Amino acid sequence: MKIDLTDTNSSKINAALIEARRAIGTASVGMVLTLVIVTDEGSAYDALKAASDASREHPSRILAVIKRPGRSPRARSQARLDAEVRVGSDSGTGETVLLRLHGEIAQQAQSVVLPLLLPDAPVVVWWPENAPQSPSEDPLGALAQRRITDAVTAENPVKQLAARAESYAPGDTDLAWTRITGWRSMLAAALDQRHVTIESASVEGESYNPSTELLALWLAERLKIRVERTVSDGPGITAVRLHTAEGDVCLDRPDGLLAKLSMPGQPDRMVALKRRETSELIAEELRRLDPDLIYASAVRYGVEKLHETSSTSEVVEPPTSAKPAAKKPTASASRTQK
Repeated sequence: MKIDLTDTNSSKINAALIEARRAIGTASVGMVLTLVIVTDEGSAYDALKAASDASREHPSRILAVIKRPGRSPRARSQARLDAEVRVGSDSGTGETVLLRLHGEIAQQAQSVVLPLLLPDAPVVVWWPENAPQSPSEDPLGALAQRRITDAVTAENPVKQLAARAESYAPGDTDLAWTRITGWRSMLAAALDQRHVTIESASVEGESYNPSTELLALWLAERLKIRVERTVSDGPGITAVRLHTAEGDVCLDRPDGLLAKLSMPGQPDRMVALKRRETSELIAEELRRLDPDLIYASAVRYGVEKLHETSSTSEVVEPPTSAKPAAKKPTASASRTQK
């Protein structure tokens, strides 16, 4: 069911939500959180589709905030709020409200969103593109327990990672980090099976791919080793090699779908490691609402050493206090906690 409201306010939107639920015969919906999407008209469709798909796992009230401040002084002075309410089959398993903020009201989005938040439920804010420099200090970000950005959409993704490191606050995360969950899980499981001393590592992936940079930072921070970053043709991350005295532990994924895990003294194994859709990434992030301390450690660790380059490789060094040879990784050090 859809209800269009023109030149409206938050009170009328809440009333429309109640009316829509009654019309479809559902007085109350077991929604677990409010997901606020800050986007524009061009990205709204894809973002709402991803959020709607994710709501099958996490029934949510989805609030899409689309700002239209206008360019001329006259347009900016004509403040107006238009809304589209979707309930039932038009909104996954929850509710969706598209909020189009015109004129000066676009600068006060938090005052529109606040009355529409589910009572006593967590709030997550997601910026599919054009995230603020400091998400936790943004007026909408300040309402949330979790704030999701995506460095891959930035003009300079690696520089965006550096900004995320500088502005990090508990509750921040980035989909560039979520994309490497499978890689981290596979590598941690491999090290748990075979306890060897990792001397160094190399990570191969597309140029300026923020997930590749984060994976290299995670390995360097957790294992205290030297990690070489090598540029490949992709797609995404293509290989990770952990160098040991007995041979390389290698996770190689040339096609973005299937990876080959090679370990010294063991036969090669094929493992599923496909590149995931945005809806799957959002669903994963909505499973946890506590601060992701592993992400914080990785993004803060030596990210200033990652810079825009056209060369084939660069290196993430271990801390100066670390020993030349890496310590034997333990289960607590290698486990992903994701």
